[in-house]
Amino acid sequence: MSNRLARTTSPYLQQHAENPVDWQPWDGEALRLAREQDKPILLSVGYSACHWCHVMAHESFEDAQIAAIMNQHFINIKVDREERPDLDQIYQLAHQMLTQRAGGWPLTMFLTPDGKPFFGGTYFPKEARYNLPGFGSLLLRVAQFYHEKRDQVLVQNDALLGALKKTLPVPAVGAVCFTSGPLEEASAALRGSFDAQHGGFGGAPKFPHATELEFSLRRYAAKGEEQALHMGVFSLGSMALGGIYDHLGGGFCRYSVDAAWTIPHFEKMLYDNGPLLRLSAEALALTSNPLFERVARETAAWVMREMQSPEGGYYSTLDADSEGEEGKFYIWTREEVQSLLTPEENAVAALCYGLDGPPNFENTHWHLRIARTIDEVATQTGLAEEMSETLLHSAKAKLFVAREKRVHPGRDEKILTSWNALMIQGMARAGFILDDAGWIASARRALAFIRSTMWRDGRLMATYKDGTAHLAAYLDDYAFLLAALLELLQADYDQDDLEFAEQLAAVLLERFEDKETGGFFFTAHDHEALIHRPKSGYDNATPSGNGVAALALTRLYHITGKPAYQAAAEGTLRLFYSDLQRQPSGYSTLLMALEEMLEPTRLVIIRGPADELAAWRQAVAREYHPHSHFLFLAGELTGLPASLDKPVADQVNAWVCSGVTCLPPIASNAQLLAVLKTPGIG
Repeated sequence: MSNRLARTTSPYLQQHAENPVDWQPWDGEALRLAREQDKPILLSVGYSACHWCHVMAHESFEDAQIAAIMNQHFINIKVDREERPDLDQIYQLAHQMLTQRAGGWPLTMFLTPDGKPFFGGTYFPKEARYNLPGFGSLLLRVAQFYHEKRDQVLVQNDALLGALKKTLPVPAVGAVCFTSGPLEEASAALRGSFDAQHGGFGGAPKFPHATELEFSLRRYAAKGEEQALHMGVFSLGSMALGGIYDHLGGGFCRYSVDAAWTIPHFEKMLYDNGPLLRLSAEALALTSNPLFERVARETAAWVMREMQSPEGGYYSTLDADSEGEEGKFYIWTREEVQSLLTPEENAVAALCYGLDGPPNFENTHWHLRIARTIDEVATQTGLAEEMSETLLHSAKAKLFVAREKRVHPGRDEKILTSWNALMIQGMARAGFILDDAGWIASARRALAFIRSTMWRDGRLMATYKDGTAHLAAYLDDYAFLLAALLELLQADYDQDDLEFAEQLAAVLLERFEDKETGGFFFTAHDHEALIHRPKSGYDNATPSGNGVAALALTRLYHITGKPAYQAAAEGTLRLFYSDLQRQPSGYSTLLMALEEMLEPTRLVIIRGPADELAAWRQAVAREYHPHSHFLFLAGELTGLPASLDKPVADQVNAWVCSGVTCLPPIASNAQLLAVLKTPGIG
């Protein structure tokens, strides 16, 4: 018989609907059962593309004996961390405090009936191994401890709640004077952790760290830091050549298990690919390297082919596993490749993808990476570069067709507002730089879906699946969508987008802002009461909601002239400024907001006949100006803010504004580009 998860919308929860475990979703009924039966809660947090979540499910949650212990001694609650990031944040932090170790998924926490954790871990095997206890024996010991050592549990609860409270940022005493010091210290810290051999920051496992890469590129644009440019471009290029990138289908995997980006953890997440698509396009604008154009085009094509729903919204993830094996969809044998290609194609593909060397995946298979550039392949084969490129192109097409016939990894088809916003921003930015109207149209389809389905009575919903949008949205949903709208305004100005942006900003200020100490809570003021209310400025796999809100509100202020937006952004930076001074690493998004607070964003308004604006747009898009916000206003428009309502002439004119000062109108795009290259932020 199915448990209560069968009636949920989350694909991850539905994966557990047939377990013998009497799983509950996190809701009032489950919490009531725990109180009435005086049973501890076993909270299991994961997501549908999580490999070790699948392992623990097969080993323990599908086992009748383990399930019987769970059902007898606990109220068992399953949570999709992608639908409930509020719960995931709280209990990941609690796990770290209780165990003094980093968390992860699956997260396994034991709570009192009122939701306070007293023991936890991540993956537990069914039988004792990996220096971990067997799950069945652990369950019995935890249940016994809860009932026999209740006093100790309550004392620990109080201490933990106090520790959680101390994680909230504390406002500085007295006036705060913003300086560039944290920016310079963060740049130095990134130089210290940069992997000069392989790119990226730190060692294995190695994650993309998109916010740090963006910060590095912006430091080059702002201050000419050549090392910052190298760190950003070299890292993006190394990922694009490595196995973390899908060379046949496009798109990036979540992380690499090794330092050289060779073997990924094969799941693909929407939240990684939105920022990496945007950064690949920006790297192209900086370097003109065709590698970045290829990656941007292939990734955008993958998004539209595999991740955009017929309704318009973008799906969440692709699983790491297929047919029960991690990476099986992506790996090859040498014989299989040879059987699909002509000898000439195979000669080029084998050299390019490293098939001429030893297997790189579990000593039996090859996972494709760029082992040699096309000019190196041409030199070794004696073929012309153009012929080598042609043969590689046909080989890729054949391998892709063959791979499409395999059993595909599972796809989590829920639509998350925050992750959709990251992809809308990525598609809009890449479409602007590469002048691809189809990508901008894809972003618009996703935005239209969110507005028609996820926006209700002036509030956003966080998640959608199978015709149902539900769960009140979080800070990230509003902040990321506001940033996405600002990016769409640059790529394809629409007055309606600006009005929607102001509606989102109004909700941020009314329902999320902490009016007393500054900054934004992760949950709205009327959200379900939980044991802790996070207010974090730290970047994780996705950028900080507080950082994105501060950055977006600063830009919205320059567009509209409304001081409430700037005041909220300044309040956020004041709150977190002591953290930025003390340990700037990990706060890249807030640092970018600080950067634009110190040297105001240039607002560039370009008005004129629609048929003449295209040349100006293309000229601007070919260059990297991350600290300027461009608005191309075609023809007569009504309802513009005073700051945008510049005179309309028979020819195109541009106004470059910094703060409250605008230069005289500029009548040629060559002159505009020259002005944008002037010293300071451009």
